[in-house]
Amino acid sequence: MIEIKQYNVSTSTVWDEFVLSAKNGHFMFCRGYMDYHSDRFKDNSLMFFKEGQLVGLMPANIVDDVLYSHQGLTFGGIISDFSMTTPLMISIFDHLIEYLKNLQIKKLIYKQIPYIYSKVPAQEDQYILHNKGASLFRVDVSSSIDLANKIDFSSRRRRGIKKAENSELKVIKSLDYQAFYQVLTEVLKAKHGTEPTHSLSEIELLVSRFPDNIQLYTTIDSDNQLLAAVLIFQMKNWAHAQYIVSSEKGREVGALDLLFGKLINNVYKDMKFFDFGISTESQGKTLNYGLIIQKEEFGARAIVHNFFELNL
Repeated sequence: MIEIKQYNVSTSTVWDEFVLSAKNGHFMFCRGYMDYHSDRFKDNSLMFFKEGQLVGLMPANIVDDVLYSHQGLTFGGIISDFSMTTPLMISIFDHLIEYLKNLQIKKLIYKQIPYIYSKVPAQEDQYILHNKGASLFRVDVSSSIDLANKIDFSSRRRRGIKKAENSELKVIKSLDYQAFYQVLTEVLKAKHGTEPTHSLSEIELLVSRFPDNIQLYTTIDSDNQLLAAVLIFQMKNWAHAQYIVSSEKGREVGALDLLFGKLINNVYKDMKFFDFGISTESQGKTLNYGLIIQKEEFGARAIVHNFFELNL
């Protein structure tokens, strides 16, 4: 028998402990990350118990009569520990559907956790969603490197690294989030007419809460000028480039090539995956060719972020 309880602040410690020990946990699922923008979403995260034992979590929020895999997160379906089995997940979904119907919820929007963020296989939910009649309505494509089976950088990326080395640039771990954010804001506004998803104060808050999981690496010149930067989200098995930016001067001298060369071949070489993030726009319907080509020239290849819709 599965019992479903709605998350509340009194269970934050239990929630976080489960996330960090889960087979598909991510520090973004911890309450210190999720709740930094709690004013924007009506949280309705769920906890699943079997015979009193916590067996799963689902970060979620409600809008009208729709339950979403939390809209403040890039992804986040059901988080489970190593005891999760396919029959148990079937039972969880059976009870979840009944629970949502009782709340007059008409639809579930579910963002599956990409497999690279799992310590062991964890795709029970995808099978069950299909069997329940859920439709796959959106697919984003991301680019990841299997660090145990790396593909060589393209000749263009290698030339960029050589140019940066000849310009005596260096890669450092940095705490200068203000300089990074200034360059990031300028580049996004000039090239795309957009702003960063996070404000500077939000980034600094999240760094203070997760100092081991959020790292800033930069390429600087001999005058300590920031030419390129990458904000990395990381855990034990993977590293993800959350923000990537290069100034105009940095692009001229291969600053980003040098930076990714160091991260992929040195800093994170012993992890399982290095992920560059998605290259799709317009709800996954448009591929940014220039962006994905750049990532694939570092040896990254496609993984997908699946979005499912289940009418109840």
